Amino acid sequence: MTDAFSPARIYLASASPRRRELLTQIGLAHEVLRVPAPPGEDEPQHPGEPAADYVRRTARDKAERGRDWLRSQALPALPLLAADTTVILDDLVLGKPADRDDAIRILQALSGRAHQVHTAVALWSGERLLEAVSVTDVRMRVLQPDEIARYCDSGEPYGKAGAYGIQGLAGTFVARIEGSYTGVMGLPLFETANLLRAAGIVLP
Repeated sequence: MTDAFSPARIYLASASPRRRELLTQIGLAHEVLRVPAPPGEDEPQHPGEPAADYVRRTARDKAERGRDWLRSQALPALPLLAADTTVILDDLVLGKPADRDDAIRILQALSGRAHQVHTAVALWSGERLLEAVSVTDVRMRVLQPDEIARYCDSGEPYGKAGAYGIQGLAGTFVARIEGSYTGVMGLPLFETANLLRAAGIVLP
């Protein structure tokens, strides 16, 4: 039998404002857990690791680091939610751009083509780890060099997988999606709500 938390309250192991907005949208009280990042490269892909496996592993790793941090700090043992979003083009992971030139390169690669956005969600509740993945097909229209340049000038591409945010200015770049809009934003609400219910967490 699972425990129900009333009112529902969890930790979010992410500093993403978009994920916070989405949890607020579904009425879930949460506290951001700022877990120290591990040393070295940010979320490196292992040699030979398929792109689809990479996003699942990184979400799970974030959740496990958050759980260990909770225990080390003797914080209340509330459920902990972590997520990771990856843009995949031709089986290649397009991560967060390192700089302007990298953002331009990524957006040029996405221009006029279809790609996938995978968002994995991992929830620690008690001693159980619950996981789900959202996969969304996204097609971008052809982007002109001057609009890519203006988009980079806006500062929006930085800190975002695939160098764009569908909820922002780049919403005009997206011709079609098949799947989860909130998954492309960074937290698929359908899959997330299912995990929360499976953990006995009551949503409004």
